[in-house]
Amino acid sequence: MSEAFEGYERQYCEISASMSRKCTEAAAIDGEQKKQKVSEVKSGIEDAETLIRKMDLEVRSLHPSVKAALLAKLREYKSDLNNLKSYVKRISSSNAKNDTRQELLESGMADAIDFSADQRERLLMSTERLNQSSERIRESRRTMLGTEELGVSILQDLHEQRQSLLHAHNTLS
Repeated sequence: MSEAFEGYERQYCEISASMSRKCTEAAAIDGEQKKQKVSEVKSGIEDAETLIRKMDLEVRSLHPSVKAALLAKLREYKSDLNNLKSYVKRISSSNAKNDTRQELLESGMADAIDFSADQRERLLMSTERLNQSSERIRESRRTMLGTEELGVSILQDLHEQRQSLLHAHNTLS
């Protein structure tokens, strides 16, 4: 596993724990303090999103055998962050009916986003495999052309040797 990914993961876990704690505190208070806590959490969410983007970039550069496990972790972190975002929205909103409606809409959007992210990930993996296969085909073609040139050269040498042997035979006769 990448040391950079582990460092980003550690920072994300610290930020996530801090944001969860602040959300719990914000839910218990009202007024200006609540607004302050919510703004701190929103700032933390932005930091967490940045870390997730960095982790995503780091994971994409790793070997495929390691990549799968880390992508699963990354999906969990994204889901966790989406849940935290929806919780922050519920805390900052005061209307219960609106909260319920918004939660339902967000869960549907989160599912769509997760589905879309999974599709994108599969598409990227398929594209990567296609690129690797294309490169193998190009390499095989280069090898084939080199082999063909070598065969032509050998046939020319054999033709020259045949001509020499025929000439020697005719001279001997």
